[in-house]
Amino acid sequence: MRRKFKWLLATALAVIAASAPAAPAQAADHTRTQTLLQQYLQHGGPGAAVYAGDGIDAWTLTSGSASATADRPITPTDHFRAASQTKTFTAAVVLQLVDEGLVDLDAPIERYLPGVVAGNGYDGEAISVRQLLQHTSGVARDVNGAKPGADGTFSLAELVRAGLSRPPLFAPGTGFGYSNVNYHLTGMLIERLTGRTVSEAITEQIIEPLNLTGTSFPGPGDRTLPAPHVPGYQGGRLGPFFYWYETTFNLEMSFAGSAGAITSTLTDLAAFQRALADGEVVSYETLAEMRETATTPAEFGDGYGLGLMRLELSCGGEAWGHAGDLTTGHSSVTMVTDDGRFASLMTNTIVWNSNEPTRYDVVDAALCEGVSA
Repeated sequence: MRRKFKWLLATALAVIAASAPAAPAQAADHTRTQTLLQQYLQHGGPGAAVYAGDGIDAWTLTSGSASATADRPITPTDHFRAASQTKTFTAAVVLQLVDEGLVDLDAPIERYLPGVVAGNGYDGEAISVRQLLQHTSGVARDVNGAKPGADGTFSLAELVRAGLSRPPLFAPGTGFGYSNVNYHLTGMLIERLTGRTVSEAITEQIIEPLNLTGTSFPGPGDRTLPAPHVPGYQGGRLGPFFYWYETTFNLEMSFAGSAGAITSTLTDLAAFQRALADGEVVSYETLAEMRETATTPAEFGDGYGLGLMRLELSCGGEAWGHAGDLTTGHSSVTMVTDDGRFASLMTNTIVWNSNEPTRYDVVDAALCEGVSA
């Protein structure tokens, strides 16, 4: 570990100040959010930004820099890895299939993927589609020893095989265990029922109809990010300075698959979550199913539904959305309320939720500032 840290210092791309001021007018209007954002940056990446509004006005606050090699603020239309915010897109496509009568949430996954969830303590007849989407299935969290194809990419079937090589976390329906493998399985379900790849289904059923022009689901082998993009980093801080090495393109995105591959922007992620809340993506009846939550640890908000996290707001009420982290070096979260408020936050390294203020604290401030408690 010491050798790695010395190497990081020796090969650091840049040493620059930890934060830069936001636009004075916006900072003056949203002082609490700006303060929390700058505190959040102390365990974040080179930069952080929050894009928020109320459906009539939108505003952006920034701290630090989008890049460790150039001093520029993150903008709301910069592209980055949305990571597990992908799960809401995947869940929404499954819920569209529910609206079409093609999927029963409480049916066993064996009905749709016969023979896939079997062995090593797993029984596809005992795990429902709902439990997969809600992380109450007991399926192991991550893949174990997945083998890429000859072209270096990963199929969903291989990710699932590798994930199920680990034993169950608990009996189906008896606990909560966040699992990327759950969403690789629901990705397989989408592909089996639609005859299209997850990338095609999400693009044709969500991205294009909502005109999310900054959002894409990369194909196998595609590690690029459209311009402008926010580089991702790993590294650390030393007092008011930081030392980073770039990891933006270090991951084959098919490894993240239907659990975390999407590229997007702060504006698009807010637009998607607002459209979902407004009944533009799935029916209100199905949206209500998505919002039936299981009790979760604090890192997953105040409850987890079907691809949605719930956040209790300090000003009263609740917000819905999802967070995301990826080893490419991006942490983010997007939350919206039913009265049109939204907040989308990102920083360009992985930030664990044990560090305070958390990303949820920042978006809570953005959603509540100016609202009477």
